[in-house]
Amino acid sequence: MAHAHARRLVGGIIRDIGHECANRGQDVAETLAAFMVKAVVLDPRSGFDVGRSLTQQDARRLTQLCVEKLVDEGSPALDTIKMQVYFDLNYTSRREFSEEHQRVLQARMASVSREITDRRVKSQADMEALHRKIAQYVMLCSGLGSASDINTVKEVMAALQSVFPLSELRSFMSLDKKDQEQQLKELTLIVTGICLFNKDSGKGGEGIDDVPSLLNEAIPATVGEIEKELDATRTLAWQYTAAVQRLAEPGAGGAGCPVHPDLMKQALYNVRQHEAFLRVLLADVISCAKQVESQQTNFSTRMNLLRSIVHTRTSVPISQVFPHFTALASLWCGLQEEKVLLSSLSYMVAKLRTFLTKLHLQPQALLETVLEGMEVKSDTDRLRECSGDQIDPSEFKSQEWFVPETPADSEKLQLQYKGACCYSLVENDGLFVYGNPNIGVLKHKEKYYAFSSKAAALAFASKPDQYIAQIVERARRSPELIQLLELQQHFVSVIPYSAMQSGEEHLVKPCDAGTQTDTHLVESNIVKSYEWNEWELRRKAIQMANLRKKVTRSAQTNLSHMRRDNATQTYLPKDAACQTKKDSSSNVPNPLIYLAGLRGKPGPTKMIRIDLTRPVDE
Repeated sequence: MAHAHARRLVGGIIRDIGHECANRGQDVAETLAAFMVKAVVLDPRSGFDVGRSLTQQDARRLTQLCVEKLVDEGSPALDTIKMQVYFDLNYTSRREFSEEHQRVLQARMASVSREITDRRVKSQADMEALHRKIAQYVMLCSGLGSASDINTVKEVMAALQSVFPLSELRSFMSLDKKDQEQQLKELTLIVTGICLFNKDSGKGGEGIDDVPSLLNEAIPATVGEIEKELDATRTLAWQYTAAVQRLAEPGAGGAGCPVHPDLMKQALYNVRQHEAFLRVLLADVISCAKQVESQQTNFSTRMNLLRSIVHTRTSVPISQVFPHFTALASLWCGLQEEKVLLSSLSYMVAKLRTFLTKLHLQPQALLETVLEGMEVKSDTDRLRECSGDQIDPSEFKSQEWFVPETPADSEKLQLQYKGACCYSLVENDGLFVYGNPNIGVLKHKEKYYAFSSKAAALAFASKPDQYIAQIVERARRSPELIQLLELQQHFVSVIPYSAMQSGEEHLVKPCDAGTQTDTHLVESNIVKSYEWNEWELRRKAIQMANLRKKVTRSAQTNLSHMRRDNATQTYLPKDAACQTKKDSSSNVPNPLIYLAGLRGKPGPTKMIRIDLTRPVDE
């Protein structure tokens, strides 16, 4: 009961935050407001205690703190949080995107399919209208072109007529709804394949988009755009890293400093988060390019094979061409799906750009003043500086160290904190620099950690739990680090409400819990042909030796050499019925003739024919 009351109270706080921000001219989504509530509660500087009931006074104070943070337009931390919330709400994996795309397409086609399956045909005009509706369904489902393009509509109608004439509509209407929907899908694939083949043969298809060519132009452009954006973001990250190091020097961050050190660190987190998201999107675009290349190769191969089958023949068995038409349509739909995915990724790249920190919009001279006389090092330069110092795993008996031989080995280890150096984040007051796996990777509690120097690695290895706890504490003060460093597992149990009432504690409540282990932890490797018995192996050897001496012979006779396989095909009888305008009947007597004297007498048989048929007028 108390938990439900707290949930309602938190929901009210989120709504109050949205209304208050709207009054100040800021449109804040509920997801962003909920994240900010959690961030404020986590921050120990706010004075909230997690896990207790919430008073009205605390709710008002929590609302006010969240509103002040959400309307602060000059906060790079807020821009980072907005970026993270947007990415979480809009990014999906390829598999999830494909499933969502198919679901949206089916929902869009459900109404048209329902119009076809629920329609009743009473006249020739109704049949023609239903035939046109099926053609419209094919066009909408396959994306062959616009329904307002007369030429495209005629081509689709002609292709549909060739495989599904009007005469088959009555048998189509006699099917149940599920079979009708299945036949509609099959017709869509076949008709789409025919239209694509006609377009490739130069016999139409002017209204059909050349999706392969569009993808060949869009993919390199998108990759170039993301790489350009990524280079600019990395350059900013290198400059901000150098600036944070300069401001951390004794006496550098005083009152005369043009930029506050905390603001510079928030800007560094912002561009690092932007860089991480761009890497994810770039990997998806590259995967999309590989998928498109594979589908285009299969599409061309299938089209050439179909062209060789049809060639100049006027008629071809449907069993030879329909599977190729269906495969062409499936590949075409796959290319269209990749086109939609590429468009979505491009839009996300443009949208993420709006969440970049506003610090780089200030005059460049401001940053140059901070970096005056200081060398700006890239991530590669920093890794190269410390690549010579390596940890010797044999020197550590109580700890497990790894030295990757190739970059692929370090990627398989799934480094903590996105590969950032934990020591630098703690000892250098939140400085984000990537660790160098070549120095050595520490395995601690089944997790792997990389470091920016050998000294940092040794210091972290001396008290790893203390450093990990300090990272979590820093994330409480800078909530944008929770997702940037992938620390969500440390804050799963946090409930975003609190209280200042002393002495009120929640009772311990029982709960049901269960665990399950994998059935087979190690992949099965059973060789079924293995034999442990020596005599069984000898028996098989003798059997194989005997087989080498065996000869297979065949013979034919004068009667058997002409035999061949034969096959026939029949059409199943159809149910048919007719109805006349009137019912009539007749009752005619059956002819009945009796032949007497055929048997039973000793003499010659004398047959007597007796007509026993009843008269008609009786």
